[in-house]
Amino acid sequence: MPCVKETGRKMLFIMAVVSVYLASVIGPTDSTADSSYVAAVYEHKVILNPDPRTPVSRHEALQHMQKNLDIYEEQAARAAQQGAQILVFPEDGIHGFNFTRSSIAAYLETIPDPQEESWNPCTEPERHNNTEVLQRLSCMARRNNLYLVANMPDLQPCPLKTSPTSTCPPDGRWQFNTNVAFRSDGLLIARYHKQNLFFEQSFDTPPEVEVITFDTPFAGKFGLFICFDILFHDPAVVLVEMGVRQLIFPTAWMNTLPLLDSVQFHSAFSLGANVTLLAANIRNDQRIMKGSGIYTPFSATYHHAWKGDPEEGRLLVARVPVLEPLEVKQSAAKEVEAGGGESASSVATDSGHCHQDSCDDHSPDSVHPSHPTFISFMFHDPFTFVLLNATKGDVKVCNGTFCCHLQYRWLLQDHKELYALGAFAGLHTVDGRYALQVCAIVRCAGLDQSSCGQEVEEAESKMDFLLEGNFDTKYVYPSILTSRMFLEQPESLEKATDMRVTMKHSNMKGGLVTASLYGRMYHLDNE
Repeated sequence: MPCVKETGRKMLFIMAVVSVYLASVIGPTDSTADSSYVAAVYEHKVILNPDPRTPVSRHEALQHMQKNLDIYEEQAARAAQQGAQILVFPEDGIHGFNFTRSSIAAYLETIPDPQEESWNPCTEPERHNNTEVLQRLSCMARRNNLYLVANMPDLQPCPLKTSPTSTCPPDGRWQFNTNVAFRSDGLLIARYHKQNLFFEQSFDTPPEVEVITFDTPFAGKFGLFICFDILFHDPAVVLVEMGVRQLIFPTAWMNTLPLLDSVQFHSAFSLGANVTLLAANIRNDQRIMKGSGIYTPFSATYHHAWKGDPEEGRLLVARVPVLEPLEVKQSAAKEVEAGGGESASSVATDSGHCHQDSCDDHSPDSVHPSHPTFISFMFHDPFTFVLLNATKGDVKVCNGTFCCHLQYRWLLQDHKELYALGAFAGLHTVDGRYALQVCAIVRCAGLDQSSCGQEVEEAESKMDFLLEGNFDTKYVYPSILTSRMFLEQPESLEKATDMRVTMKHSNMKGGLVTASLYGRMYHLDNE
């Protein structure tokens, strides 16, 4: 990989992988033989407005945005030189963030709906006024002969209504956080308005959920969503369950360990949803924004800056397989084998069978050794934990009726770090509202159990393990995050007909920071 050096890593995983939450509704996940394309994402150190809450003129706003677009121009040319066919820029990368509804006004452009109007801003710049950013992005795609996706603010007029139930804002205009996509000749082909806002007072939630895709000659259909959308059903899961296998994800992601670091959760979504995810993040160390990647169910090309690294942009380019659209089927998924000429590990899918060394837990009468539990908070949620003090063990911890089971063996018996197995089932209510079922092995920040669940970035201890949860949801996202924010791919995953999910891993390369099965109970979000 040409653009990831000390702090990024390209990992190609060739093994049997089963889609965790779609295993019961889709068929095999093989990509078409020899069918691939070159994708690029750019992690951008955004040039910010130093006083974003003070309104500026259109001229001043354009001067600011052109500075970021100048960098985009350079990176688009670099991506094209490396053969990229599609390039993704991050959320807020052109204009920045922390605006008020009024102070962002000069940055807004009215973006026509490509479903209603065919328009090439580069070749027809006079058709719409005040569209300088759209024109420059269009010409950038055209000049470099690549598909291009960027994020920008959109202004749409809406009719004022006297009805008290009207969703039209009082000032008679919509302001949206928006993705735009351009064809390689500059044609505007897609516009998506962000559904799930993250404390963005300058923007509106669209009156209806938008499920937006566009087609390409090299990889078929791509779907669009933005940042906080990835934690919710609409539109991310809607796209996946429509059979869209390539997703584009501009984000301004603020890392939150132990469960929601950027590369950790974005790769988990790719693996759990059985899709390719092109994730372009902002680089802003003050806001802990870093970590971008090109993720498939079989591979990860990513960059996650480390402490002391220069705060700068990073272009990632990778050749990835085309994931063919899959017809929804009622039959169970079959075993999946990835290529490479090596024999793949055997993975049970929906047969109801279990690993030979975990079958003791599949009976309601199974008895596990009793271990003392304690409550500690992880990202504001009260997890029930049990410590992993033995050199090897078979432990179980429950939070209500939701239970997590772990079989583990430390590779070095004299490790000095404290670890715990945690379980949580409930409604997360801080910085968002979403229902969870989570099993997680975590390295504690210190040697006291009260430190379990706190943020940790480095670890030395390694274990072989089998982690299992009795989920009440099919939407489960698996991840293994090791020291200094490196990813490892599970050795195997399986999902039984009762939605029990098992993740097995051995021969760990890095010290374990977190291993997680992150379940989303989308249907309980509003209860």
